[in-house]
Amino acid sequence: QVQLVESGGGSVQSGGSLRLSCVASGNIRRSSCMAWFRRAPGKEREGVAAIDSDGSTSYVDSVKGRFTISEDNSLQMNSLKPDDTAVYYCAAGRCEAGYSRDWWKEYFYDYWGHGTQVTVSS
Repeated sequence: QVQLVESGGGSVQSGGSLRLSCVASGNIRRSSCMAWFRRAPGKEREGVAAIDSDGSTSYVDSVKGRFTISEDNSLQMNSLKPDDTAVYYCAAGRCEAGYSRDWWKEYFYDYWGHGTQVTVSS
């Protein structure tokens, strides 16, 4: 059974930084694709960043240049804004055909963490 556990969330002021980590345990394939999603208050969950099995990365436009996803499943978040306030979820999934284009679709992901809260104050 695969488990994903996020850590590193917290409260910061606008312009600050946080680093989220995602530890995977259980029978998870090394070739799994990993991603971070977030759910802001009153909004649907959205894909934030993803990394393919070959190390290729993808980002939602709103975080490009500020967030970096790494092969250790961490998410470095810089220049944080109040709009980044959300619960952040780590996800692991199948690197199937179309993943590089549609990584933000929850369809690809079989395993999810319980989330970690990130709050950015102005």
